[in-house]
Amino acid sequence: MSRTLQAPVTVAFDYTRSTGPVIGRFLTGLRDTTIVGGRLGDGRVAVPPPEYDPATHQAVTEFVELPDTGTVTSWTWVSEPVAGQPFERPFAYALITVDGADTPWLHAVDVASPDDIETGMRVRARWADERTGSVNDLTFVADSVGLDTPPPSGSGGSTSETAVSRIVTPVSLDYHYAASPEESSFFRGLAEGRILGQRCPKCRKVYVPPRGACPTDGVPTAEEIELSQVGTVTTFCVVNVPFLGQKIKPPYVSAYVLLDGADIALQHLILDIPAEEVRMGMRVEAVWKPRDEWGTSIENISHFAPTGEPDADFDSYKHHL
Repeated sequence: MSRTLQAPVTVAFDYTRSTGPVIGRFLTGLRDTTIVGGRLGDGRVAVPPPEYDPATHQAVTEFVELPDTGTVTSWTWVSEPVAGQPFERPFAYALITVDGADTPWLHAVDVASPDDIETGMRVRARWADERTGSVNDLTFVADSVGLDTPPPSGSGGSTSETAVSRIVTPVSLDYHYAASPEESSFFRGLAEGRILGQRCPKCRKVYVPPRGACPTDGVPTAEEIELSQVGTVTTFCVVNVPFLGQKIKPPYVSAYVLLDGADIALQHLILDIPAEEVRMGMRVEAVWKPRDEWGTSIENISHFAPTGEPDADFDSYKHHL
């Protein structure tokens, strides 16, 4: 039996949010080389400042500018950094109580080994030369470490027109996907220029991509069927909104295509026709990329395009909507 296919997968997008007056004040301070805390109802100073007092639930409106030194209250060692962390080499994450604050702040400490950090150690900020209003504008180092250059000058947490009011945060999820034996067969078929499905031995429905078991009868769908590369548009949507990483300029159409001989529609793009002319019942066929660009992916099929045939009768596909 052929081994199942596996591949690394990354799902990523940029998340944009407005900061509001409290987080905006804190991030503006970091951009301007100042650590800003918020005073709580009981007089304590919290870093970073919360938008609302956790005890009284009142909005935090009083801010305190603090020095960029502090004390490690606890820490952990990161021996194998992952993408997006402050360093590509091992480092420490620590809860740091900034001088003048009463709550600790989780941040990175640049030390060479676990032997170089301990609870109670004094640290200070090492500011980035180019700052954007982010927690990545600084890292902490041992207070005894000499810095090559003096800290860059800043405007002390200014709340001017240039205050940070919006941030963009990349969000990424990395995982390893292992296809089932049925999916692996489907992907290998695509690498050969074929579209494969599987038939339920009880209800005789053909599923593409194959599912391994019929969702209606619960029995294995072992019989493999090579499907036609021609089908019918059952439903579709016109994509008009641009987004980051978009490969096709809007407007374009994403549709469900019911391949001839199949009982479940396959989602793909409809191109080579103006978006406003795509319609339910339109007959389309697969358009493959050049063979030297093929892999084991549904993207071997560039898109579906009209065949020029008359539209299918609604009764022929209405049960698949």
